[in-house]
Amino acid sequence: MPYDDSVPPTRRARPLLVAAALAALCLTTVAGCGGSSDTTEGKGTDASPSASASASGTPGATATPTTKASPSPTEPLPQGPLTGKTVVIDPGHNPRNREHTKEINEQVDIGTGRKECDTTGTSTNAGYAEARFTLDVSHRLRELLQAQGARVLLTHDDDRPFGPCIDERARIGNEAKADAVVSVHADGSAVGNRGFHVILPAAVKGGGADTSKIVKSSADLGARIAGHFVRTTGSAPSNYVGGGTGLDTRDDLGGLNLSTVPKVFVECGNMRDPKDAALLTDASWHQKAAKGMADGIAAYLKG
Repeated sequence: MPYDDSVPPTRRARPLLVAAALAALCLTTVAGCGGSSDTTEGKGTDASPSASASASGTPGATATPTTKASPSPTEPLPQGPLTGKTVVIDPGHNPRNREHTKEINEQVDIGTGRKECDTTGTSTNAGYAEARFTLDVSHRLRELLQAQGARVLLTHDDDRPFGPCIDERARIGNEAKADAVVSVHADGSAVGNRGFHVILPAAVKGGGADTSKIVKSSADLGARIAGHFVRTTGSAPSNYVGGGTGLDTRDDLGGLNLSTVPKVFVECGNMRDPKDAALLTDASWHQKAAKGMADGIAAYLKG
C-alpha cells in the first residue's frame, strides 16, 4: 500500500530484577503503567491510507524536519561523558524495501534457523511509514549522543536500495565493537494495544548465534532505556506485551541472536492505534523518544 514518502522530521519471559526495577520506576513517574505482540524482525504492511491530518500530532500527520546535519567524519566530536564510547543505531527497515520485495524475501541465517533478509515495516493507517519514523528518530538520537561525545554509527541512512539484511545489521554492530546497539522500531498491532516496549535477547546458542555473553548487559541496557523512556515521553509501557514492564525477551530475532555486543530493539509505540499514531507522527514527540533513548543509553554506558 502507498506510503507517505515526504521527508519526515529529522512474549515472553523477562528478567525478574529488571522487571522489578522498571515497575518501581513506573510507580514514581507515570500513574497507571500498563500491562501479545506479533512483532517480528520487521512488520509487513497492509495499511489503508487516508487523508493526512495537519502536523499538530493528529493521526496520519507528517512531522516537520528539525534535525541538524551530522558532523562530518573529519570533524572532531565534542568532549563529553560518552567520549570513547561507540554506539550503533539501527533504524528499522528501509523506506525502499517495498520496491525490492524479491531481495528482502531472500532467507538469511539467524543462527537458530533462517528468516527473511528484511521486511517493509508497518505504517500508520494514513500511510506514514515506520521506516520514515525510524530514520527520523535515529537522526535525533545520533545528534543527542554525539553532543555527549559518543562515536555514533548508523547501520544505514536511506543510502541504499534495500536492507541491510538482518544478519548484516548485527554484523555492523559487532565489527564496530559497539558498547551498545539500539534498533529503533514502531509496532503494527491491533487498535487498543498501546505503549512502548523494549525487546531483549534471550539466551540463544546454535549455529552462528551465541548470546550468552550479552544477555545480562543487554537486559541492563534495555531496563535503563525503558525507565528513561517512561520519564521523558510520558508513554506507559505496553499494555499488550511484557506484562506491564515494557520489557520482552525473544529468541527469534536475528538482529539479537547474531549480536556479540549489548543490543536491544525499542518498539516506540503502535502505529495502528490512533492514539499512539498521534504521538508517532508528532515531531515534538519524536524528539522526546530520542531523548528517552539517549538518556537510557548514557545511563547504561556511564555504569
